Parts: sequence; C-alpha cells; structure tokens
Amino acid sequence: MPDKILIVDDDPEFRSELKDYLEDYQVMEASDGRGALELLSRANEIGVVILDVSMPGVSGTEILKEIKKTDPGLGIIILTGHSSKDVAIEALKGHADDYIEKPPDIPRIKESIERLLEKKDGTGETGAMDIRGKVEKVKRFIERNCYKKITLQDASQSVCLSPKYLSRIFKQYTRKGFSEYKLGIKINKARMLLEKTGYNINQISDKLGYENAESFIRQFKNLTHNTPTEYRRKIRKNKNKSNKR
Repeated sequence: MPDKILIVDDDPEFRSELKDYLEDYQVMEASDGRGALELLSRANEIGVVILDVSMPGVSGTEILKEIKKTDPGLGIIILTGHSSKDVAIEALKGHADDYIEKPPDIPRIKESIERLLEKKDGTGETGAMDIRGKVEKVKRFIERNCYKKITLQDASQSVCLSPKYLSRIFKQYTRKGFSEYKLGIKINKARMLLEKTGYNINQISDKLGYENAESFIRQFKNLTHNTPTEYRRKIRKNKNKSNKR
C-alpha cells in the first residue's frame, strides 16, 4: 500500500493542523499545485492527495485533472471552503474520489483516506491485499529475528510504515499486538528446542535472547501454564508411552 499522504493547501496553519491529525501516516506537504506536481513526480509512494480547490495560481481542479492524466489510480480528496454545487460537480467531473467542505470533519477525512487506500489500484491489486502482504512480511521478519531483541520500530522500518500505523494494522489482521505475537513466536521456538534438543534451560534462554533464565521461565509459564522443565518432562513422558504401545 502506498502509505504517504500529500496535503496540498496554501494555508500553512491548516496543513500543520491536518498533519497532526494524520499522525498514523507519513505526510508530505505542498503549498500550491505546481509544488504538488513536483512532489508527485519524485515521490512515487504517495497513495492519497488531499487537495484544496482554491489556491493562488493554478486551481485545485486543474491540478486534479493533471494528476489524473498521469496517475489515474491515485486517490484524491478535494477540500473547499465553498458550498457551491458547481465546485463539487467540477471536482467530480475531474474524477476526484471524495469532496469535503471546510472546515473539514477530520474523522471523515481519515475514513476517506482508509477507503481510498483499500480501493483497487492501477495494477489490479487492492490496497487491502497490499496491507495484508506487509503484515505477512512483518510476521516473517519476527520469525527470522525471534532470537534477537527486535522492536516495533525495527519491524516498521522493514516495511516502510510508521510504528503507530503498523501497530494498528498488525493487530487488525492478526488479532494480536506486536509484542504479544512476538512473544508467541519466541515461546513456540522454545517448545521446539525443549522437544527436539538436549539444551538446558539456561542455554535455551540464551538462544532466545533473554537476559536471564528467570525471565524466560516466567514468560514460558504464563503462556503454557508449565515451567520449561515441566513441559519437557511431559513431552518425554508422552513419548515413552507412545513407544511402549
């Protein structure tokens, strides 16, 4: 999913205020239409443009038409201080994806952004599918690095998303928070080591990146309701029963 949002408005205070509200996203700014086109020509990860219709120089509706000529799949939200039906009709004729009057309803802008990012893009892949792909990539990142002390920041950098946004979509798709999921992977690795190797508890604790065995034992028991030693004993007992049959 293209995860950058471009705000195009000649009012710096409004841009700053809106940027604060959109803290879940990577936000870029332009003070006029030409500046927006310049950014769009260089920053190909922009997924949604929030475009003021009334700016000095080239109007927002003219910029809208130029953007749609070069990138038809780019989501565009038109903002206007005018409640004119003519402005709305002109914007929609230019293939704007949404039209919101100023002062804007911020939750509605956020809702519109999320909807546009999930729309089908020009490659035939949906934004939702791409989000799912990034979540799967983070899951693989956790599995590869479960022996290390990785953070949400590390994972977010691996998929070019902000930590806050990654945290939200990760929980949405996995039903678990980042730390909870990471701990589950680590404990599953511990189970495998207890079942298939002769490593003692201290060695397993070290391999999994714990500072001490006590922390490992405590977390293992919280998730499995057994200490590592108890778990290994039960596994071996069950194996012995199976072998005698």
